[in-house]
Amino acid sequence: MLPHPLLLDPLLRQWLQEDWGRGDLTTMGLFSGSNLSTRGTILLKEAGVIAGLPMAERIFQLTDATIVLKPLVVEGTAHPLRTPIATVEGPVAGILMAERVALNLVQRLSGIATATRRYSEALSGTTAKLTDTRKTTPGLRILEKYASRVGGAINHRMGLDDAVMLKDNHIEATGSIQKAVAQVRSAIPYPVTIEVECETLEQVQAALEAHVDTIMLDNMGIEDMKEAVKLIAGKVTIEASGNITLENIRAVGEVGVDFISTSAPITRSSWLDISLDLHV
Repeated sequence: MLPHPLLLDPLLRQWLQEDWGRGDLTTMGLFSGSNLSTRGTILLKEAGVIAGLPMAERIFQLTDATIVLKPLVVEGTAHPLRTPIATVEGPVAGILMAERVALNLVQRLSGIATATRRYSEALSGTTAKLTDTRKTTPGLRILEKYASRVGGAINHRMGLDDAVMLKDNHIEATGSIQKAVAQVRSAIPYPVTIEVECETLEQVQAALEAHVDTIMLDNMGIEDMKEAVKLIAGKVTIEASGNITLENIRAVGEVGVDFISTSAPITRSSWLDISLDLHV
């Protein structure tokens, strides 16, 4: 599940460069040329699910290859307030220069993983699986979707090149579901799948007749979703989406859909409060 260094390192270097600018005036003013080493503890200041420690480790290594981060917990596990989740040891200058970027990332990703876990656990006992969406922060998608997976979701499309998804605007611009499916099917390579967004039972029937792979029930009420599930009768994969909340997700899962997609664990999550305390 970890992004390959070929993809990850350029992002981490960019974020370090953004933070350092022309140089860390405070740290270099205090410790330039110093051999002082230190040890620190990364500590939870609120309960949550941990995600991002491998990225934090790489951030410290890119700053100074002699810095060692040792995780004390397993990625994707939940822990209470005041839990030490990692130690970091090495030159004090390098640790201070990497600290903010490393903590920012772990806080952001852990917040997503924590929120995702709540949504995933709400579906426990149903046959529905939670998936994320493409509603991610520009530049952070690969890591936000990593955190989503760590939290218990299944990744939906990473990008537009993963699969065909015909949404309302595609269908409106083309003229009909049948026409849009036929046209796109003639252009895509095997084995790319086709999903169609449907807001009415009439659209569901049209998508079935077009022999699509997945039907998304978009912004449907529970009763309409029940009728759609009966109509589809296991012929294709069913995804529910639109206005999914922590309060209603279980009711949607109990309808009998295969997947429920929502952006909420990413777009509405808050950062998990995490700190680094040094012990010189």
